[in-house]
Amino acid sequence: MYKPRHQTKTRNPKADKVTVSPFIGEVLAELQRAPHKVKIIQDNCDHYKTQIHLKRGFLTAIERIELVLIIDNDIGRITQQILANDYIGNRIRRYPLLFRGILDNTHT
Repeated sequence: MYKPRHQTKTRNPKADKVTVSPFIGEVLAELQRAPHKVKIIQDNCDHYKTQIHLKRGFLTAIERIELVLIIDNDIGRITQQILANDYIGNRIRRYPLLFRGILDNTHT
């Protein structure tokens, strides 16, 4: 019999590590403190949907965050969905522009 020329390595599975930027962490803390600021996210989605030239990934992120907001208004569950290590959570965290204006004190 022939011997294999190269030994195949077994790959280590990826760790279930969620990377959250400091900005996203601050935004989620602010949403916990002031739940009425979810309206800012909805306003941002409406504003960016009117833009003509957007990346397809950004449009997908807008659709996903709108889906999360339609399903539930509970801040705890919204935070869980944003921090989730799945397709929706990763897509939402990739575009922090959706959370623009939440940390500003002008929208109180």
